[in-house]
Amino acid sequence: MSDLKYELKELIIEECEKECTPEEIKDDEALFGPDSVLELDSMDALQISMALHKKYGLKTTDSKKLKKIMVSINTLAEYIESN
Repeated sequence: MSDLKYELKELIIEECEKECTPEEIKDDEALFGPDSVLELDSMDALQISMALHKKYGLKTTDSKKLKKIMVSINTLAEYIESN
């Protein structure tokens, strides 16, 4: 697991106060929606986006773009690495 992906998992767990470990989150599993193990919601998305802005300088106010970025750990990491 890459350092960035591990950091993202830790960030999500901390920001959303989830009771799991980074190892329990698969890189390609959905972060939101009915298939999500984490059961994240729109408030979690807001907290995660604010934390991503603070830690990585990621800033987007376009909710459609944000939804595409936060599909999984893989999509988040790819977006951060490409910017």
